[in-house]
Amino acid sequence: MTECSYFMPPEWALHKATWLSWPHRLETWPGKFDPIPAVFVEIISWLSSSENVHINVLNEAMEHEVYELLRNSRHQQIQIDRIYFHRIPTNDAWCRDHGPNFVFRSINGTLEKVIINWDYNAWGEKYPSYADDNAVPERIASLMQLPLVSPGMVLEGGSIDVNGKGLLLTSEACLLNPNRNPKLSRDDIERELGKYLGIKKVLWLGDGIVGDDTDGHVDDMARFVNETTIVTAVEENPSDENYGPLQENFKRLQQCTDLTGHPLTVMQLPMPSPVYYNEERLPASYANFYIANTVVLVPVYRCSQDLEAIEILQKCFPERKVIGIDCTDLVWGLGAIHCITHEEPEVVLSIS
Repeated sequence: MTECSYFMPPEWALHKATWLSWPHRLETWPGKFDPIPAVFVEIISWLSSSENVHINVLNEAMEHEVYELLRNSRHQQIQIDRIYFHRIPTNDAWCRDHGPNFVFRSINGTLEKVIINWDYNAWGEKYPSYADDNAVPERIASLMQLPLVSPGMVLEGGSIDVNGKGLLLTSEACLLNPNRNPKLSRDDIERELGKYLGIKKVLWLGDGIVGDDTDGHVDDMARFVNETTIVTAVEENPSDENYGPLQENFKRLQQCTDLTGHPLTVMQLPMPSPVYYNEERLPASYANFYIANTVVLVPVYRCSQDLEAIEILQKCFPERKVIGIDCTDLVWGLGAIHCITHEEPEVVLSIS
């Protein structure tokens, strides 16, 4: 009888690389696309100081253009020899959601890296033309000659966060939304997460933050920073629209326990001052940070809370350098650093 199990490492586990998709869709940042490539260059420069970086581009012309931008970058930490290009077309730049979900599979004791090919439908059919995005995991699996496993369930990378010890964070607003998997119940969804990610317990949050077009991605609200600790965004101003939902999520987390029934440590992360563009409230949050091998990249928004958020996260990651990246322009596309990145873990020796 074949024994098969899956395991998704936490983001702080050793990375082999980080994957991104280069931005090109002007409509994602209407009237404000021009500064976006420079933000990507800064993020990639820091990532390349930490690990290999893989960038999906549309074609040879884009590859040449992006290479020149990076080669001529003013960022001294950039390591151009760690950056690799792949002509894998995309509809948009949100690699966290359309990119490959790398996990490890053990079959009768033999361990291998595989890509879980979750279905992608542009956050519940919100944006047309997502066929290329949906095909990204399959194309990367072919490129890397890795096994591809297709559960047949819609799931975006930004909607989940794991601690590597059987726990997964997500939100009811997103995963239970009928625009994703209308035929699946909560139990069905938990069963699929257990089967393909090695999850033993799902921690459910409620509603997401204002301006988030993903219906409540957890990477704008709460994140594991180690096996037993979660940082969660909390709004202190009772008149702010985010106050109620984030306070409710904080209360939920205070009741959460690990697999042995022990309470988790829950740390508060401030929310930035509201960010607007063209009178639209944007989903600015410090929780949208990305953990690389030697650095943690945190979105900042030109307000007084920036330094506090960086200091809190630096205490969470004492062996990594925590760096603030100005995402005031990037978040006009309704996402930040975690939304554009996807980790590829290094090979693990065993699945516990």
